[in-house]
Amino acid sequence: MAERELEGKCALVTGGTRGIGKAVVFALAAKGANVAFSYHSSAADAEQIVNKLELQGVRARPFQSDQADPTAAQKLVDAVMESFGRLDILVNNAGVASLQRLGEGCDYSALDRLWAVNTLGVVATIRAAAHVMADEGRIITIGSGSGSRAGMPTSADYCGSKAAVAGYTRGAAHDLAPRKITVNVIESGMMGTEMAHSMPDSDKARITAAIPLHRFGELKEISALVTFLAGPDAAYITGATLAIDGGLSA
Repeated sequence: MAERELEGKCALVTGGTRGIGKAVVFALAAKGANVAFSYHSSAADAEQIVNKLELQGVRARPFQSDQADPTAAQKLVDAVMESFGRLDILVNNAGVASLQRLGEGCDYSALDRLWAVNTLGVVATIRAAAHVMADEGRIITIGSGSGSRAGMPTSADYCGSKAAVAGYTRGAAHDLAPRKITVNVIESGMMGTEMAHSMPDSDKARITAAIPLHRFGELKEISALVTFLAGPDAAYITGATLAIDGGLSA
């Protein structure tokens, strides 16, 4: 396909100032899409990203939003429509982790935020976007391999929040199929984010030993999958859960 196959489209990426979200923002812009993205608190980082994106010849704008507040999703989508006039691609990327072992007490404030951001926030954003998204649009959620495979203690709540999103994706694909809007979830394995690189070497060695390809994924690899799903060649893929994890789920 053409290098700028998303020319004229508008994409919204939640949590777009770091890690996977930031890589996706730049990858979509490289394909010609105008990009809106949300951030929680890093306004300075957001402005730096906008400056770089505009050098690529696309429109870009950041929006402060807290995905833990379900009412914020509608405000975010409304702001994108006011600024860009259309919405063609939604990438739900924002997420948090809270690892707590069962039977050892519970930090319910952390648990509430986990489910609010990872599950209800995604649901609310999809619902808000579905009302205004152009026909033949794309909805892509960055999930986790933990949605299908736990792999360790302390992860029950996190796994549950991600598994719920995968199930929601399948249902949403049916609802939006008449408008040819595709809905998919990417179950990501360990990616080379700043957080992953900051892990102790012993932890990195233990994790990579369990991955058949024996390495973390690169951000360009997951962002390439996102841009493919956002593009015209992925029009027949919907309701799917796609793993990108070096074979860990095999």
